[in-house]
Amino acid sequence: MLRCSKVAIAVCTLLMFGNSLKADNLVETAVKAGNFKTLVAAVKAAGLVDTLAGDSQLTVFAPTDEAFAKLPKGTVETLLKPENKGQLISILTFHVVPGRVMAKDAFKVNFAGTANGQRLDIAKKDGKLTINGSALVATDIQCDNGVIHVIDSVMLPESDRIPAVATNAKSFNTLLAAVKAAGLASVLDSDGPFTVFAPTDAAFAKLPKGTVQTLLKPENKDQLVAILKYHVIAGRVFSDQAVEAQSAATLLKRKVAISVTADGAMVNDAKLVATDIEAANGVIHVIDSVLLPPAMTKATVRKMLESTVSSGSRIYNAGNVSQCAKIYRSAMNEIIDGADASVSKSTLDILRLSLERSRMAENHGDPCWVLRHGIDLAYFSLDK
Repeated sequence: MLRCSKVAIAVCTLLMFGNSLKADNLVETAVKAGNFKTLVAAVKAAGLVDTLAGDSQLTVFAPTDEAFAKLPKGTVETLLKPENKGQLISILTFHVVPGRVMAKDAFKVNFAGTANGQRLDIAKKDGKLTINGSALVATDIQCDNGVIHVIDSVMLPESDRIPAVATNAKSFNTLLAAVKAAGLASVLDSDGPFTVFAPTDAAFAKLPKGTVQTLLKPENKDQLVAILKYHVIAGRVFSDQAVEAQSAATLLKRKVAISVTADGAMVNDAKLVATDIEAANGVIHVIDSVLLPPAMTKATVRKMLESTVSSGSRIYNAGNVSQCAKIYRSAMNEIIDGADASVSKSTLDILRLSLERSRMAENHGDPCWVLRHGIDLAYFSLDK
């Protein structure tokens, strides 16, 4: 007599009655299947029912009840408690990929970005797919607002934030000490997300003798903050995205160049030695050298102001006032944050005052002329 597991029976039921289920959304389909009771309970506890039953097309990698039963005893009960709602949401959204992704499409890629922000690794072997190590039990279960792929294990995202991930790696002690001395630990431990180009201890050791000790002194905090901000990008940028973009704006408001050479992928002159290390609030790429921000001298500032006026004027004349103001402000802030000692305090004060006055001009709809006037004054002050 042929015997079928409960999972197989539930999957067969879904496939046999697929036509009648096509009008059902993801949640309704999971409820009718009968073997996603734990998943449905978790979705309700996390407050995600409306999201998964909405109009947006989604792909759900759905763990069965048997998959949840594999977790350590008491895990599910703990996650369902109201005080653990944030952690539960993080886990569940790690099983959701925006858009309708069929199994045949998954064969073409090596990863998939989730609603959690982290990525799922997709591996192929002997004509079969695994998702973050989980085997696919059934695929392409069509729903009105997406598709379900059934998996045999619950996938757990990285729960540690950037500082904890770096600490656990045990090769970023100098970086962590610098972050603490600069007062940036709470920033990198916040929600973010952030992308960090992280120099190893060996990378810091390549700096001239005494450099690190000097930077860690309280009187050099501003310089240390500037260097560390030059290693951080707002947002979660994976290595393939960074290479495609070829550059990235850092928290210092200065860009780093990203390229692929015969020696490998590079950020400025630093080599990427490891990439896409996930954290709950971002991603870490390991580099073999410390990135030092280029000096923004008087000559650099002059060229930057000229370029800013040129590009801003074209955009303004095309009728895009808000974009012109954004370009002006971005350049002015970058100069204020990055100018070296060759740029006088009076020049920087002109820029600061103009930015402040432009915020008042927003009420009248056109701050561009205030910003442009400040840029002109700052430009001519460079000759004094």
